[in-house]
Amino acid sequence: MKRWRRLATGAALVVGAYPLAAWIGSSIPTNRAATPLSEGVQVLIASNGVHTAIVVPIANEDQDWRGLFPTTDAADPAQPYTDIALSWGERTVFLETATWADLKVSTVWHIVFGGTLGGGDSLVHVERFVRPAPDDDFRQLVLSHAQYRALAAAITRDVDPAARRIGGYGRNDTFYASRSRYSALHTCNTWVGEKLRSVGVPMGVWTPLAGGVMKWIPRPASH
Repeated sequence: MKRWRRLATGAALVVGAYPLAAWIGSSIPTNRAATPLSEGVQVLIASNGVHTAIVVPIANEDQDWRGLFPTTDAADPAQPYTDIALSWGERTVFLETATWADLKVSTVWHIVFGGTLGGGDSLVHVERFVRPAPDDDFRQLVLSHAQYRALAAAITRDVDPAARRIGGYGRNDTFYASRSRYSALHTCNTWVGEKLRSVGVPMGVWTPLAGGVMKWIPRPASH
């Protein structure tokens, strides 16, 4: 019984310390010398409050994503898609939680204590949109063409092109196997933060939570 109490106490301390560490890590700035751009490639940084994604043009002069993520992979390929949202995460969570109502205690346990500190399988999630409107949950960010090409290359390196595609939640999304490993330290949101930080976007040094990413992306002027 004492052993279980010690384990429970240790788990509570870890869970309690994690948000504080996340806040500290996401508050330490990088790329402080960067200045906002008015011209270049417009992307959107999206958040549902828990999970973040990078929304990019489906094709432009710098990158045509249809080669890696064919529109025909969607259940409804006939739509005039203009943009795709790219996100990354733990395989079990993605496939078993179409909505947060589907989240199970066993899934949470798997994420936090099921060996994910050592790494777990992951997927890239691709959602296709037609002219998504910027708002507080889809915040605009302008990258230079060089930055955008570097971002595209970094994301492409994470995708396993030989792996089987997996159907998504609806008619416009698909999952693709990733070469990266998920852990409690390397989360869906640190993936977004790392990708943006690597191309010179101001960002915290460690962003495991969605808020840690979004606080670096300016709100729309109306907000």
